[in-house]
Amino acid sequence: MHKTVAMAGVFALALPMVASADNHDAESEKALMILTSDALQTQSMAMILGNAMRQQGTDLHILLCDAAGDLAVDGYDSEAAVNTPPSNPAGQIKPEDMLKMLLGEGVSVDVCAIYLPNTDYTEEDLLEGVGIAAPGPMAEMMRDPAIPVFSF
Repeated sequence: MHKTVAMAGVFALALPMVASADNHDAESEKALMILTSDALQTQSMAMILGNAMRQQGTDLHILLCDAAGDLAVDGYDSEAAVNTPPSNPAGQIKPEDMLKMLLGEGVSVDVCAIYLPNTDYTEEDLLEGVGIAAPGPMAEMMRDPAIPVFSF
């Protein structure tokens, strides 16, 4: 089974789409998720919740800092996988795979501005579509009372 199809199956089974006929504005709601944890369960749950928010119409932006920035490195492979519900034929999925799926669904993903200078990685090592957060625009997003900020 193709990995992308398997990941889509995981999300379809683990996170049933919530039907929402209530479109508040022509512009979708925005949210910022800041993930710094190196804990596998925390990273995985953040990705699961981010996907649920995206499915519900949220324009999601993910900022990866500290150890969580590793999820955005091409070729990163976490040591353990998340066990999904027994009904899921895909079996297991990793937070970096969920992040790739979210990128493919149009979610904006950046690493912190100081992530690369404090690692052995370069911008070329990042997954396609992952940017480097500029402090000014990120601070504006964090200060905007219309944009909730979730931190993991």
